[in-house]
Amino acid sequence: MEDSRLCQWSVIRSILAIVQWWGFNVTVIIMNKWIFQKLDFKFPLTVSCIHFISSAIGAYLVIKVLKLKPLIQVDPEDCWRRIFPMSCIFCINIVLGNVSLRYIPVSFMQTIKSFTPATTVILQWLIWKKYFDWRIWASLVPIVGGILLSSVTELSFNMLGFFAALFGCVATSTKTILAESLLHGYKFDSINTVYYMAPFATMILAVPAMVLEGPGVTEWLLMCPSLFSSLFIIFGSGVTAFCLNFSIFYVIHSTTAVTFNVAGNLKVAVAFTCSWLIFQNPISVMNAFGCGVTLVGCTFYGYVRQRLANQAPGAPAAPRTPRSKAELLPLVSDKLDDKV
Repeated sequence: MEDSRLCQWSVIRSILAIVQWWGFNVTVIIMNKWIFQKLDFKFPLTVSCIHFISSAIGAYLVIKVLKLKPLIQVDPEDCWRRIFPMSCIFCINIVLGNVSLRYIPVSFMQTIKSFTPATTVILQWLIWKKYFDWRIWASLVPIVGGILLSSVTELSFNMLGFFAALFGCVATSTKTILAESLLHGYKFDSINTVYYMAPFATMILAVPAMVLEGPGVTEWLLMCPSLFSSLFIIFGSGVTAFCLNFSIFYVIHSTTAVTFNVAGNLKVAVAFTCSWLIFQNPISVMNAFGCGVTLVGCTFYGYVRQRLANQAPGAPAAPRTPRSKAELLPLVSDKLDDKV
């Protein structure tokens, strides 16, 4: 009886973790799109900077003040040698995501972001010469095919937004891959990651944001008809962005890897639907079908990766000897790639 109750509570906790993760993720995306489209605040660098500042303050409060998470100590030399390069990629990744939201619909942006597993595998194969089982390559076919179909049939296609989202996938993959080497020895969770990287990202982005967008932001502040409510939404998106990082930490510790993978792909479908209901951007049948194919491919990719990771020791992934040490590395985990 006691075991049954524990099992039921575990299932309920997993569902609650997934729902709150979906809620924060979709809310951040919708708020950012609302800021760019409805508030006419067309300054993605400034929005990203506000997110970094909010996340840095939030992480400090959680770790130092509320002490909800222990601080992972990092050697001062490693802060510049390891954390700073990661922060640069982290910054580029977030900025490109916001730039893409500035120009393309949420539905299309989310579909392109699903291309990240493919860019991760391709980069590791091309640059790091890592071997992958043929089943991994096969699982990428529907992902690539779905992205191509969605791109060709997208009714609100914008070249700048498309490439910003695409290069955002490359930045996400690069961050994930480099984390294996640069952060070796440090077991960062999402809160500690933000604690160390957000201040660096703010420092990197603050000057470009002021130089490139400062005059435009000043003019917007003077011309905005409902300044208080608009600023509330803009800064609220920053607070929600930090809450998203906290929710990622919770969902990772409340679900299995398979559940996380499936929930992550369903999250894209939820964001797709919510954005269409709110912004009413035109979506063709083939475009929606392409998004569906992509999500099925991502789910299959996660399933194959999990099966290979769970293979018994001594059961080879392929009938040949690895060509280098890089081939013996585990597949890179992208559990924390969803941070905003």
